[in-house]
Amino acid sequence: MATKHPDPDERGGTWGSREAAAEWLRGAAARAEAFGPATERMLDLANIRMGSRVLDVGAGAGDQTLAAARRVGPTGFVLATDISTSMLEIAVTLVREAGLSNVGAQAMDVQDLELEADSFDAVISRNALMLIPDIHKAMTEMWRVLRSGGRTAAIVFSTPEKCPYLSIPHAIARRVGRLSSPSAEQFGEFRLSGAGVMERAYRNAGFRDVAIHEVPTRRRFRPSPRPCST
Repeated sequence: MATKHPDPDERGGTWGSREAAAEWLRGAAARAEAFGPATERMLDLANIRMGSRVLDVGAGAGDQTLAAARRVGPTGFVLATDISTSMLEIAVTLVREAGLSNVGAQAMDVQDLELEADSFDAVISRNALMLIPDIHKAMTEMWRVLRSGGRTAAIVFSTPEKCPYLSIPHAIARRVGRLSSPSAEQFGEFRLSGAGVMERAYRNAGFRDVAIHEVPTRRRFRPSPRPCST
């Protein structure tokens, strides 16, 4: 598995530091439980199969990268990309531990993909697109690197009322910090959740035959041990 870093600067915003990336790794089991079925649905919709060349945008620690790599087999290839080199380092480690040789990793910004046009059969992205500043530029780049007849599939969060495990902590933080609340379309995890927002983003970038599917996920919160009193 080859890894390329475009420069020595640590990037990646919230998940740029090695500490944050390590914390993300510790949550792998919970993510697999919550997003496993949705991830498999994403791979189905992207028509990922034996021999496919797949681009993973915002790959993070590589959960869905590994799932795609197992599907494409030794004759296929998956390129994991992310703006955070620390997250990709974790993905590299997990790929090696899994014994996979059909995965590459490259730190790059989806808004400016350093990749040839028409070079992938599928583009996937899990829980990343809503955090990209210029979504139109990102989607246009994804369209550019897809081969004719290729597919893209992405997972983004639904509306705040359907994602209380995210929206409630955010609401508390804003209330305690007395912060103004931006609209869902302007910022954060719910930016692409409004009616028709995601579909327009696809179509404006050139995609056709766009379909939006609502897929339920389940988050389990295990109680922490009670602290001892003295």
